[in-house]
Amino acid sequence: MYYHSKCRAPSIVFGFLFLLLFSSLFTTSIACSNGNCQVLEPCSAATDCGPGLFCGNCLALGRTQPVCTRGQATVPTAIINDLPFNKYTWIVTHNSFSIVDAPPLPGVQRLTLYNQEDTVTNQLRNGVRGLMLDMYDFQNDIWLCHSFKGQCFNFTAFQPAINTLKEVEAFLTENPTEIVTIIIEDYVHTPKGLTTLFTNAGLDKYWFPVSKMPKKGQDWPTIPKMVQANYRLLVFTSVASKEAEEGIAYQWKYMVENEPGDPGVQPGSCPHRKESKPLNSRSASLFLLNYFPTYPVEADSCKEHSAPLAEMVNTCYKAAGNVLPNFVAVNFYMRSDGGGVFDIVDKMNGPSLCGCSTVTACQAGAPSGSCKNTAIPSTNPVGNASGSSGSFTGSVQFSNSATAAYSPNWMLLLLYFPFILAVVFQLP
Repeated sequence: MYYHSKCRAPSIVFGFLFLLLFSSLFTTSIACSNGNCQVLEPCSAATDCGPGLFCGNCLALGRTQPVCTRGQATVPTAIINDLPFNKYTWIVTHNSFSIVDAPPLPGVQRLTLYNQEDTVTNQLRNGVRGLMLDMYDFQNDIWLCHSFKGQCFNFTAFQPAINTLKEVEAFLTENPTEIVTIIIEDYVHTPKGLTTLFTNAGLDKYWFPVSKMPKKGQDWPTIPKMVQANYRLLVFTSVASKEAEEGIAYQWKYMVENEPGDPGVQPGSCPHRKESKPLNSRSASLFLLNYFPTYPVEADSCKEHSAPLAEMVNTCYKAAGNVLPNFVAVNFYMRSDGGGVFDIVDKMNGPSLCGCSTVTACQAGAPSGSCKNTAIPSTNPVGNASGSSGSFTGSVQFSNSATAAYSPNWMLLLLYFPFILAVVFQLP
């Protein structure tokens, strides 16, 4: 029995929610520059902000003054690393592969929605530890793709899945104490297709064996044990039969999950996904919180990642019987009003791991509740090489303007709509 239980008094989460809401309203008028500005302090360029921050605003909240904004997560295992894996909370990117500037197939106009802004490598370097990937049979290979009725088309395809998996392999090789989780929305019908894919990507050496996963809601191994055994890649599939056929864990045997899309962002409600057991089930030891609208809009995500996400964490915490999520899945993870998903996850990990209001106040080896002053991340976030634009500046870089919602070319969608209908509904 571990001292740090996942069942905590609701007052802990209420306190963290209050602090988060209060901090989101606070800004300072004191001038700063030359890398001295901290979170929420006004800035005019990324060089004004301290390590781990970039200069940006949130027009969706009516905030035109750019402020220093977090662009990188605190890796909790760098502070407290001796607890079971299921005691931690991690940032997950929804449709991690669906990147706004990803090139389409030659001669094809991609017609789809986008969910992220930087490469999977950069997502991992910025502290993301979970990837949601949609995989399909396509062009005699396995591709990452959006779909119509479970089928990939050239106008919704992104790239062969092995390209992204090789990014994961490189990250795990370069970071020998880190653990990554991959959650597959699985439309692959090729026999042994996924296991062959992961082997060809060099990830089999990191695979956490399904035979060693806790089946009845027990604790997972501790972080040091997983690292020592090199079980640093957790892979889950949405297809139940593949656990027996390929040794890939069936997601909802090990994890509970709330509804994705619009049902998962309704204030005051946290229904469980129909494939999932109830959120308060104790027969699964991992909990995934989906928090992203059905139709993603870049410019709105900074608003979504402020008070509404904090409130949803509290709602889902209560719906799960006073258990905090292990994974928080979002679109456009770096967009926020200052602290965003990074602050929220810090404040979730703090009470779980050390009894402090935020994980940055935890002290390794100290009794629970022994807290220090908090600090921002000490390394710089990374972004695309294409350069920043809009109101965002600095090393966190975006392909599209922060002031405009990115969406498919709606005129082209209208043009292609009859064709799409024909494909989806198999019309003559």
